[in-house]
Amino acid sequence: MAFSSSTPAGYFSCFNASKEISSPLFKPPKLPLFWPWEKVKLGPMSVSPMGFGTWAWGNQFLWGYQESMDSQLQQTFNLAVENGINLFDTADSYGTGRLNGKSEKLLGKFITEIQGQKRVQDEIVIATKFAAYPWRLTPSQFVKACMASLDRLQMEQIGIGQLHWSTANYAPPQELALWDGLVAMYEKGLVRAVGVSNYGPSQLVKIHDYLKARGVPLSSAQVQFSLLSMGEKQVEIKNICDTLGIRLISYSPLGLGMLTGKYTPSKLPRGPRGLLFRQILPGLEPLLISLKEVAQKRRKTIPQVAINWCICKGTIPIPGVKSVKQAKENLGALGWRLSSDELLQLEYAAGESPQKMIQNIFQTR
Repeated sequence: MAFSSSTPAGYFSCFNASKEISSPLFKPPKLPLFWPWEKVKLGPMSVSPMGFGTWAWGNQFLWGYQESMDSQLQQTFNLAVENGINLFDTADSYGTGRLNGKSEKLLGKFITEIQGQKRVQDEIVIATKFAAYPWRLTPSQFVKACMASLDRLQMEQIGIGQLHWSTANYAPPQELALWDGLVAMYEKGLVRAVGVSNYGPSQLVKIHDYLKARGVPLSSAQVQFSLLSMGEKQVEIKNICDTLGIRLISYSPLGLGMLTGKYTPSKLPRGPRGLLFRQILPGLEPLLISLKEVAQKRRKTIPQVAINWCICKGTIPIPGVKSVKQAKENLGALGWRLSSDELLQLEYAAGESPQKMIQNIFQTR
């Protein structure tokens, strides 16, 4: 019996339809999208091969968030958890203006409302990031930031506490306070593991060595990483992570939507993304054509192929989700692997595409 390989959720019937099993009491078996042994080690924790990012939850400026979307976001979260996703990435700065911290609040609310499933609640890993605001100048201020996040998340301990960015490019003296803040969070048991975000190769090695000398393992490094962001520095970061035993978390695996196949130079998203897309999309034709070819051959969608590439490269992608439809599509990236030939085809096409994703200005050297 043939199944659509792009079906994201794990509900399949292993029987032919018949009157005998048409009773509403019959429930087809639910097959997991990935097996327990396919989970990924992230510090002391085991997480799903893919997580979900929640940048859009509370962000009105870039993603058009409205509070009326909360019900849809809860359904999205529930669908993810039901299908084995247990890693959710957020930040204390996610949200626009008065909505800063909204993403953490929503996650906390959704987790506590998982009815009668204490074990499921306990398995969820929240990776949150602490902004290097200019007024956070001491380790104790970062500890207070962590405690504020715990309050919004309604948790006693965060899975991964991450520095959102390094200040080495513009305020080097503040950097040591950031690092000591991570140490303090870890030593006080406020976080199970620590990580960084937007650290370039040089600073990544420095903070790894500093934390190691303090007896604190650096568990993760989160950077922009996709077929659209595989420049020399990103590859170097990945190699450093592999060498030092740091798990790379790849954010923007779909290039803010440019690798979904949904947009063209004449069909752009609204807002600031449209300005960026107008610069980059015209030069992505070789890559988008290759993604479409692989997707059609695999009976997958273009976003599923792009996310699966990140998984095959040994990273944990965290595509953003703000609807059940997006979550279902992203879940279809699990349970299969691109072949080595397909990986080479996609990477060659990425190299042939003259335009690349603009590097995050917060990433250090």
